[in-house]
Amino acid sequence: MSQVSYKELLDAGVHFGHLTSKWDPRMAPYIFMEKNGIHIIDLNKTVACLDDATAAMKGIIKSGRKVLFVATKKQAKEIVASEAARLKMPYVTERWLGGMLTNFTTIRKSLKKMSGIDKLMKDEAFMNLAKKERLMVQREKDKLERMLGGIADLTRLPAALFVVDVKKEHIAVAEAKKLGIPVFAMVDTNSNPDLAHFPIPANDDAFKSIALITNAIGKAIEDALLERKKDKDEDKSDEEPQAQSEVSEVTAEVVAEKNAQ
Repeated sequence: MSQVSYKELLDAGVHFGHLTSKWDPRMAPYIFMEKNGIHIIDLNKTVACLDDATAAMKGIIKSGRKVLFVATKKQAKEIVASEAARLKMPYVTERWLGGMLTNFTTIRKSLKKMSGIDKLMKDEAFMNLAKKERLMVQREKDKLERMLGGIADLTRLPAALFVVDVKKEHIAVAEAKKLGIPVFAMVDTNSNPDLAHFPIPANDDAFKSIALITNAIGKAIEDALLERKKDKDEDKSDEEPQAQSEVSEVTAEVVAEKNAQ
């Protein structure tokens, strides 16, 4: 069953593309018609692509890996940061730092530095520093948190990217492609859908459209996390009777040996 209904997509304006003069011909398979100089996205294709994307996303999450959310455009920042934080997934909503994926070891050093500053500021010795020095440390921390706060807990490369607007986030998409990291992305009529492994044809400028697609991806991740937890709990409960049985066998052997003596 689809994550979203046709009516929800219509109400959110997911079908509104860009001006026909700004289209990318590679989006032709996902375009339904032209109306008043604007391309209209085929929502049947959107539903099918979203179903494919959420199914694949579930598989990745059930393997225990992380998905990096990327959206630096103004109307998408808050939506993406909020959903990613809710799911405890990493996200980038400020400027994408070149090499964030391809030069991950350097990014890890910056994350370590940010963690070190955080520990320093909690130490009593920090308060003994001159006011000017404390201010410099605070500014450095604020700068690092603004740029890297969303990936503070990312200890290894993500298993996939979810991107709002492949055109705007072309550097992140190119880095992911270079490393063989699958890209799930909202693609508007002015974008190249071939840049994403799982393109989701949709209006990537409207707040409601971004929120609907992002939340659908978020729901798939949430479901997969719950399924993973359930599977782990079942495995654990299966192990307990076996462990108890082994203990009972050992106990029986000890008792038998004692009686023999």
